[in-house]
Amino acid sequence: MQTENQTEITTFILLGLVDVPVLQIPLFLVFLIIYLVTMAGNILIIVLVFTDHHLHIPMYLFLGNFSCLETFYTSTILPRMLTSFLTGDRTISVGGCLFQFFCFGTFVIAECYLLASMSYDRYLAICKPLQYATLMSGRLCFLLSALSWLFGMTFMTLVVSFMSQLKYCGPREIDHFFCELNPVISLSCSDTTLVTLLSLTISAIDGSSLLLILLSYTCIIHAILRIPSSDGRKKAFSTCSSHLIVVSIFYGSLMFVYLLPKKAALREVDKISSVFYTVLTPLINPLIYSLKNKEVKSALRRAVNICEISK
Repeated sequence: MQTENQTEITTFILLGLVDVPVLQIPLFLVFLIIYLVTMAGNILIIVLVFTDHHLHIPMYLFLGNFSCLETFYTSTILPRMLTSFLTGDRTISVGGCLFQFFCFGTFVIAECYLLASMSYDRYLAICKPLQYATLMSGRLCFLLSALSWLFGMTFMTLVVSFMSQLKYCGPREIDHFFCELNPVISLSCSDTTLVTLLSLTISAIDGSSLLLILLSYTCIIHAILRIPSSDGRKKAFSTCSSHLIVVSIFYGSLMFVYLLPKKAALREVDKISSVFYTVLTPLINPLIYSLKNKEVKSALRRAVNICEISK
């Protein structure tokens, strides 16, 4: 009866990173540069992968798909944050908040499964090189990529459909810079037990992607150590080093944020840590792949040469 007598709110207020007016413009410039560099780096990789025939193999098709995902991923959060820095408007409708969370969650889940697919590709390349071309066909590459996106959209459709049935009666301040699950449902005046159980179940299922990655790299490391020559071991490890770095950064920052105790005293730490995997990771990933991958660097040189010749 108390819930029924309360007025249901239609907008939230995202409190953002810091509530210091003098820092809004400097933060806007910093995050604008990060966004532009992130978009440019990932779009460059997408263009290279789909225009250079030397990169038309599963490893780089996965990479192109991954960069495409990172482009959408960072675009769900940074444009809204930049608008808030520039205009000071921190309001977001309940529907808009749920949509942002749906997109964010879809891309995070898809990234988990795509990284697992990429680790399986590296496992086949190193542990079963003679059978690689047969086992990792273009059809399987497409299927694994499509399933990654499908899992993300399916799981988040379930979660957001439950969240949309919740009532929000105030307060309406979300102490974060984007709409995340826990800060949003903590504002609900409805019973959130089902949403919480569903999200925990999906998180447990998504944890299988990390187990697959760990299993793949256990086999990969075992196979590399059995290579007699040091040059052979170095060459084999270089084929998966970029992916291993990306996996470590993504899952390391993700686990730090979500395993951190949810206490008021640690709220600022939680927000700053969230910046790392939502904003900085998509920025770092194309740099890692472009700087450490010889084929990507060669493709970039070929593209530059073609542009110079065309002039």
